[in-house]
Parts: sequence; C-alpha cells; structure tokens
Amino acid sequence: MTQILFNKSTSNHSLLEVLENVVQHTPQKKAFTYLSNGVFHESTTYIQLVSEAKQIASYMQQQKLMGKRALIMFPSSISYIKTFLACLYAKVIAIPVYPPTLSKNLNRITSIMNHSSADVIFTTSKLQSYVSKINLEMTDAKCISLDKIDLPPIDSYIQLDINGDEIAFLQYTSGSTSSPKGVMVTHNNIITNEEMIRHAFGNNQDTKILGWLPLYHDMGLIGNVLQPLYLGTSCVLMDPLDFLQKPIRWLQAISEHKAEVSGGPNFAYELCIKKIKEQEIESLDLSSWEVAFNGAEPIRSDTLIDFAKKFKPAGFNMKSFYPCYGMAEATLLITGGDRKKEPIIKRFDLEKLKENKAVELLSTTTNASTLVSCGITQLDQTIKIVDPITKNICVEGAIGEIWVSGQNVAKGYLNNEQQDTFLGRVPKETTNYLKTGDLGFLYQGQLYVTGRSKDVIILRGKNFFPQDIEKTVEVSSNCLSSAACAAFTILEKNEEKLVVIAELERSYRPRNGFIKKGFNPEQILKDIRKNIMQEYGIQPYAIHLIKTGTILKTSSGKVRRSACKEAYEKEELQIWFSNIRS
Repeated sequence: MTQILFNKSTSNHSLLEVLENVVQHTPQKKAFTYLSNGVFHESTTYIQLVSEAKQIASYMQQQKLMGKRALIMFPSSISYIKTFLACLYAKVIAIPVYPPTLSKNLNRITSIMNHSSADVIFTTSKLQSYVSKINLEMTDAKCISLDKIDLPPIDSYIQLDINGDEIAFLQYTSGSTSSPKGVMVTHNNIITNEEMIRHAFGNNQDTKILGWLPLYHDMGLIGNVLQPLYLGTSCVLMDPLDFLQKPIRWLQAISEHKAEVSGGPNFAYELCIKKIKEQEIESLDLSSWEVAFNGAEPIRSDTLIDFAKKFKPAGFNMKSFYPCYGMAEATLLITGGDRKKEPIIKRFDLEKLKENKAVELLSTTTNASTLVSCGITQLDQTIKIVDPITKNICVEGAIGEIWVSGQNVAKGYLNNEQQDTFLGRVPKETTNYLKTGDLGFLYQGQLYVTGRSKDVIILRGKNFFPQDIEKTVEVSSNCLSSAACAAFTILEKNEEKLVVIAELERSYRPRNGFIKKGFNPEQILKDIRKNIMQEYGIQPYAIHLIKTGTILKTSSGKVRRSACKEAYEKEELQIWFSNIRS
C-alpha cells in the first residue's frame, strides 16, 4: 500500500488527504474495533467510517455550519470518531468535551461552552437529558442528537479545500494550574505531530494499536484515534471506565489482540501494579507489546521498575517502556525516548536540584532524586531550556523553563488569551517559542522534566518539587491511594508552610465512625512526617488524610495542586485524619 505521509512542501496537506488515500487502497480494512466490558461491541471499516462521516458532514453543510464551533458531547465510541471527522470534512471547528454524565463535569463543560461561544452541540438522544443540565444562559447553542437525524446520502456531500493553516479543532487544556484554555490546533499541526509520533514510535500501516484513553483528551484523540488513521492501520478502543474499574481488562485486551502500541499516564501502570493479582497474570501474553508509552504526568522510575518486574512472567520487557513528554499547545508529542532501548533513569543530587542545578550521582548515596528521561526532540522541532527571568539559554544541567518551536506548536489560545505564551524569544533569535510553563533540564542530550513552574514549593530559599514530596508520601503506606496526593504551601503567620493532603484507599475509609481493624492512621501520619523530614529536611505544617476520590485532578489524571490548595483554604475538603504541627 502507498501511503501519503508528511510532506513539508505540500501547504494544503491534511489528515483527510491521507484518509482518502487509505480508503482508495484498502476500503475494507478494519479501522476501529470498540470493546465494552472487555468484549467486542462494534467495529467499522475505513470505507464505512469515511462514508458515514461524510454523510454527517453533508448534514452539517445543509445546516450551514461551516466555520461554526461545535461541541462533541458523545461517550467514547466509534460515533464520536465519525462526528469528529465529519467536522473536519465540513470545516466545522470541533470541540471535544467530557460526556456530561457526571455532575463534577458539568461546571467544566459549561465553562468551555460559554468560553468558546459554541454554536451547536452534537450529542446523542441518551445524553440529551444531561445536556439540559448545562447552563446555557450565555449562549444560543443548538443541541442536535445525531442518532435521531435522517442523514442525507453521501453523494450530497460537497468536497471542500482544506488549508493547512486553518483551525481544525479546539483542544481545551486540562487546567492543572489555571482555568482551561482553548488551544487552536490547525490541520498542519495535526499532520506534523502525527508524523512525529509515527517517527518516534516506529509505527507503520501494520502496527496494532490499542487504547483506553478518553477521546476528548489530547492523548486519546491524537494518539489513539488520529494516529491510526494517519497510518491507515487498525486500532482497538475500550471505554476508559472499563479500564479504571478493572485494570486487568486493559492488559487482557493487549494480550488478546496482540497489540504493539498502547499506553497512558503513569497512574495507569500504578493501577495495574496495585489492582492486578498474581494469578491473573498467568493468562496474559504481553510479548507483542513493543511501545508502552508513559506521559501526561510525572513518570516515576519505581513505577517502571515495579511494573516490568510484576509483568515479566507475562512477557513484558522493560525495553517496551516509552517515556514521553507533550502538551496540547504542541498538539501532543514533544519528546520521546529510543523505542529499542530501556528508559534512561538517573540519580541526581537532591541539594543541587534545590539550587536549580542537575548533578548526576554515580554513588549510592540516599540524598538523591531519581528522574526518568523524557527523551529527545523529534524531527524539525527545537527545544530550549531558558532562564525564565533573563531569557538566556541555560547551560546543560541548569534547570529552566522548557521552550518549544516547530510546526506542531499550535496557533495560540482562542480569543488571543495569554498570547505571550506562544511568543517566547531568546536573545539574537527571531524564532517564536512556546513557553510551556514546565521546568526541566537537558543532560547528555536528554530532556528531564522536573515540574510546573507554578507548582514549585519554595521554603527558606530552596526549591522543592511537589511531585517528589508526593512520591515520598505515597510510599509511606500501602493504605494510600495511588497518584492521589497534593503538596503545596499556605501562608501561616506570615510564613510559607508545607501542607500535604493524601487520599486513603477506599477499603480503609471510616464506616459509621469506625475504622478498619489493624488500620492505624496516627502511625501513617507520623511515618509521612518522618519520611518527609528525612528526605528533604523540612517539617510539614499539616498532613491530612482525606476522603477517597476527592483529590482534584485534570482529565488526564494530573493533580490540580492550585485547585487543591484553594479547596483546602476554603475548608471544602472532607478530612478524616490529621497531624498538625503547632
């Protein structure tokens, strides 16, 4: 099969051109298979997918929606993909959002709805009742249940010319440090980043991809939907809740479908480590899994090591782990490792890191921070580590803000919000850089990400990265939930003081005022305090064990530390046990 891939000389190049080529050469090839509760639910071929997307696009054309903004409010499904592609075909600006089935999502959806001034909501008849709960006072958006529409025939679709610089869709950021912003992703951005992913992962038209990530999230949409379409390959998808409720389903699906590429944030691997029993591993065959990508949140070396050890009997190889770094403002992928080698894990002097310097430790001293490399830049993209104050480029090993330049970097935010984010300039250069807001350093050509600049904890003139403290907390007890801890500072008596909140595992929550036999929360709190003191030389002001499932997170599972701090200060958290230093 002849594929159309990345071509810098083709200004009007788009994913739709690639898709048309796939349909022309392999119309009956399976595009997507969707699993429900771990078993087959539905599937579609490339010709079916494109034909139905064009029918929906034709309906959009008849409704004169070209250039309008449309929320895609579907559950994860093949219908979601068809509707998204229909928007591309009809030149309707798609806005992927959460399904509104959970009350906690309604405020975010309302915020996106009003901020984007969306003209229409595409949904299903089953979700119509949930949509009615959204506050639409600030918009005249029309709600359309596509499953109730008599779609026009495919030959009524009018082919449109796609300009690569046109906005394809709006990807709202996860809002881990601020209110969500609408990233304007162009057709050129998509095709550039898909080629970067193909190159980094070593994918081709025969690569078997499997994913559980939400389709409204950039990693799910760009990595698990648009990447297979770009390659012209087949992909198996499953509902995110099916994985979260029973993590073994993910690995069973990889085993059954012989998937080669699959992954998610670090917490997904942690869930597998904690929830999958040894006897369940016996039936797994993970030998086909070549790229287990890990991104979207801090990558923990212990997670990689423990997962590889636990699932080695099932054929999993440490070399399969693929740490990567990316963000919506760069479409998705920015850096990635060498898919043929084990992840690079190094130990750095903890005291020097507090001074924004990375010094590798070759000895076994305990005063160290272990970091996982996020790999190298891809294709023509450029990365700089920049001093956020002087704007000078940092030397190797110096911690600064990560800046990125390339054709994968988006146009900016909708309504020109914080446009300065996309206009970073270093001395003696005319290139505009994306200022990521992430801190990191380059060492031996590899990028190491140390945290968000807004999240850095400064105590007595020294810098501490909250994810390091949170990791120390989580390993203090197996009674704590995975990836459900937040460390931040508050102003107490005119002094910045450290506060830590951590979720208890569900089985340890108090019931009717009684605690589980053998569970000693006071000892856990003491152990957390002792471990933080030993590791970092700082005394937390307050440590709290809180209700399961209440740590505020983004759609990708990252802890929203600023939001957690705000909830704490407003006394909105349900605290079960505390240790406060007077």
